[in-house]
Amino acid sequence: MADPSPLLDADLARHLRSHTAKSLLRFVMCGSVDDGKSTLIGRLLYESKALLDDQMSALVAESRATGTRGAEPDFALVTDGLSAEREQGITIDVAYRYFSTDKRNFIVADTPGHEQYTRNTVTGASTADLAVVLVDARKGVLTQTRRHSYLVSLLGIRRIVLAINKMDLVRYSEDVMRRIECEYREFATRIGSPDDNVVAPSGAMAWYGGPTLLDHLEQVPSGEDPASRPLRLSVQRISRPHHDFRGIAGILASGIVRLGDSVRVLPSGRRSRVTRILIGDRDENVAMEGQSVTLTLADEVDVSRGDVIASGERLPAVADRLQATIVWMHDRPMLPGRCYMMKLGTQTVVATVAPLKHKINVNTLEHVAATRLDLNDIGV
Repeated sequence: MADPSPLLDADLARHLRSHTAKSLLRFVMCGSVDDGKSTLIGRLLYESKALLDDQMSALVAESRATGTRGAEPDFALVTDGLSAEREQGITIDVAYRYFSTDKRNFIVADTPGHEQYTRNTVTGASTADLAVVLVDARKGVLTQTRRHSYLVSLLGIRRIVLAINKMDLVRYSEDVMRRIECEYREFATRIGSPDDNVVAPSGAMAWYGGPTLLDHLEQVPSGEDPASRPLRLSVQRISRPHHDFRGIAGILASGIVRLGDSVRVLPSGRRSRVTRILIGDRDENVAMEGQSVTLTLADEVDVSRGDVIASGERLPAVADRLQATIVWMHDRPMLPGRCYMMKLGTQTVVATVAPLKHKINVNTLEHVAATRLDLNDIGV
């Protein structure tokens, strides 16, 4: 009998090639507390066959013990892993899950809806290409819905999907969906976000002609073309394994770097040219945004941790004062005149806060006079 291992190896190789060839979409699930974010993610994992048999068996057993749906599987338990989350029935920490369909790979971040844990939502959204904002059809657009939408827009996420959940509890009413859509569309326009509105069709919603959530996620562009963004590399360390090699190591925060590219080292402004690109121990001709790289330069320029390697033609601004929109995440208030540690790429510096211009009312987006920022406040 022929040895089956070569055939298995070939099948595995083909599977891995097809898997790695698919694009990756990172998205964050956000919205108010009890809107059904964890349940929706659990359902997406189940429908995409991402839950293994032993995981389903464990889910069924846990659903009987701590679930809220009787004998049915409680899909919220798939991502709510902390004991405190299961006891209280809310999400507290950020949970990341990977799943795949025939068309695309996904990494989804399940974030808390409770205002107290908004800082964790910011963490989950910080690496996302797209945000799914969930709304309970019974409650409509709430303050936390607006807060999360504004936060993801501040983080540069321009693709926002409005998913209206629990339509069965409002008798699949088209009027309810249109009212929520209209209210959210008006708010999204004011914060400068596009308005993709996606709900899941069913036999009870014949009036809905749009795609399902998963269909939309499979088709939406995954992000900007890295080539359109300027080169930015925050220097993590200088690598000197021996006297004949001096490499500049860090993560490409944006853009593309190629052999021979002209670059500038900031803040000094010194110019040089890229002579080698190493990813791990491999020499490459090009490296892209998100990759950890080591560069060698043609000149012995002074470079240290915290410096920035930038495109020679598209430079970032260099300044010792800046205006920023701040989301305050500490229990103690932010007070003008105090010194704080500020993280800039790989560098940590001391910064003094000038008097506030205003804080922002997340419901109306009005500018409100303020002398401090408290937990979850947003100000300029």
